[in-house]
Amino acid sequence: MVSIAGSKKLKRQMAPQFWGISRKTKRFVITVKPGPHKKEHSVPTAVFLRDMLAIVTTLREAKASIYSGRVKIDGVVRKSLHHAIGLMDVVELADVSETYRLVPTEDKLLKPIKINESEKSKKLVRVTTKTTISKGRLQIGFHDGRSLISDTKVSVGDVCLIQIPEVKILEVIKLEAGCQGLVTRGSNAGQIGKIETIEEGTFILPKRVIVTLGDRKIEIPADIIMPIGKEEPIIQLKW
Repeated sequence: MVSIAGSKKLKRQMAPQFWGISRKTKRFVITVKPGPHKKEHSVPTAVFLRDMLAIVTTLREAKASIYSGRVKIDGVVRKSLHHAIGLMDVVELADVSETYRLVPTEDKLLKPIKINESEKSKKLVRVTTKTTISKGRLQIGFHDGRSLISDTKVSVGDVCLIQIPEVKILEVIKLEAGCQGLVTRGSNAGQIGKIETIEEGTFILPKRVIVTLGDRKIEIPADIIMPIGKEEPIIQLKW
């Protein structure tokens, strides 16, 4: 078996609260390996099955499901207990009719919601990098670690609706005033509001967005909001 970098376990008291694990049983819990998502913004596959979905009761049962290839993440079979599942990832389980998407909610940083069968091949990804490579081609980097060489015109902060697992861009949602935005982190995580204005960054301050949430307006960093559609979300984000 291929070894992974860093520790394979974590003290339970240090685990993110949205994992939903019991903190007064065993001392340690497995952690995520370096991969598509940051450790503090993702959950290991085994913990996802046992503690978030509760479809298995022990780590041994989780191992049996994962090692037998019964878990697909974004349409690809993953056989690692430590594989990181994060924002907007789509999870399918063999012999289980439901398909899940991990989204931020007002009570948890990330929470699995059931989605329709027609949506399991669609995913929203935020553009985090844009690089010009040889022959003037454009390489786009997304928040989940994947990259794509494409002629599609995008800017950092835009969101692409992609088809998975092929990574084909179906639609681009621009980060611009007037569209709906989903707050992905912070005290307002999980809330959806209208983007009013976008303030360009300075030497000291990062790029910022003013968004209306209900009856109040707030200013937040542009990297914690995802544009999700003009009038309403273009994919399912609620149970």
